[in-house]
Amino acid sequence: MTNEELSRNQAQEKTLAALYGGLTYLDMKSEIDVEGLVSGIYSLPYAECPSFTKAILISALKNLNDIIPVYNAHMNKWTFDRLNRVEQAILLLSYTQYFYVEKDVDKAALINVAVILAKKYLDAQDYKFVNAILDKVLVRE
Repeated sequence: MTNEELSRNQAQEKTLAALYGGLTYLDMKSEIDVEGLVSGIYSLPYAECPSFTKAILISALKNLNDIIPVYNAHMNKWTFDRLNRVEQAILLLSYTQYFYVEKDVDKAALINVAVILAKKYLDAQDYKFVNAILDKVLVRE
């Protein structure tokens, strides 16, 4: 499967899985094998995996200590670390794509993708939180 054969939605889902894996490694206090993680998700050698997933995963992990406080500042009586790992991965995917990887991406389109992922992988009403928090956080100054 080449990059061209992979739909944007499939790339988003696989990137979500990579972020989930990275967060799992962090939770276990294990060293993150980025190449192995991405290769395993795509069942391809790392060099053949889409650059989108690599860029999001690496940027999210590298900037995690800057991203989490932004989310925490916009959550009432809640913190990023209390969210389930899938929700964390969706929020990291959106933030990283918007601020680090594709700086010209449309905010509404990005939130729409996050809501679709939330509806697919989270509890029934969780997409509303994802929508609201992203609307607050994805703001360019």
